[in-house]
Amino acid sequence: MKLKLSLLLLFISSTLSAQTDKKLTALLLDAIKGFNGQVGIYVHNLKTGKYAEINADTLFPTASMIKVSIQCGVMDKIEKGELKYNQKLIYRDSLLYPGEDILGSFKDKDTIELSKAVMLMITMSDNTASTWLQKIVTGEYINNWLEQNGFKVMRVNSRVKGREKIRSMYGWGVSTPREMCRLFTMIRNGEAVSPAASERMYRNLGRIYWDDKALSQIPPYVNAASKQGALDESKSETVLVNAPHGDYVFSIITNNNKDQRWVPDNEADILIRKVSALLWHYYEPKSTWKPADGIAKYMLNE
Repeated sequence: MKLKLSLLLLFISSTLSAQTDKKLTALLLDAIKGFNGQVGIYVHNLKTGKYAEINADTLFPTASMIKVSIQCGVMDKIEKGELKYNQKLIYRDSLLYPGEDILGSFKDKDTIELSKAVMLMITMSDNTASTWLQKIVTGEYINNWLEQNGFKVMRVNSRVKGREKIRSMYGWGVSTPREMCRLFTMIRNGEAVSPAASERMYRNLGRIYWDDKALSQIPPYVNAASKQGALDESKSETVLVNAPHGDYVFSIITNNNKDQRWVPDNEADILIRKVSALLWHYYEPKSTWKPADGIAKYMLNE
């Protein structure tokens, strides 16, 4: 009996080891060497099943990446008939989230379709749209959906009773690189809410305005679904790339960053571009594509 158990454990261990991409892991470790902050990375090749991980199960602030889970909550309400994708919403001044959001420029009692609010939340990362949609669905509902779908740590913290302490540590949302990739993979596979809802969400995630970091290192003619997050001390991005030789998904999240400047050459932003470029050429080694000379002036999205 003990021999059989030992053989079983050996088989499981060897299987897991076989799935780890040791070469890619080494390249990623070299890429993050010397970074002044904490880094978490998870990469999964959806064709081969191989993965690479660095602090992949460590808790990190999501910042705006948590909006992907808010979108899931909205879609779940639509699927259940409690909301309609094209229903009219009435904006009120009390909903304003201070900043430079498009929705925040609306006047009191202006109307907008729910579908456009979702588009602004994902595509533009509009905070006013995001907090409004979270208020409609509720953070508790979103967290319950996450729990029911097997997410152990990804949660909305802000405006959710009982999560004040963890909010003080991680802000609006919390997750791990692995769970961010899992959510994107579920959406890509038609497994989030429903196949139809997943398709709608995947289209939204493929229309990102903030394309100056990870997306800038992927050819513009290759479809990629993504969401970015940014705080003074944390920069992050999760991307699922529909690459010619097989889809891959990755999440890179940084925290406690020394460089807290909001400039194109922020150390974490440079690292995100570096990792994205590394992954593209690792999975597409024959690709000769690179960002066009002079593209930098067209990437000043702020």
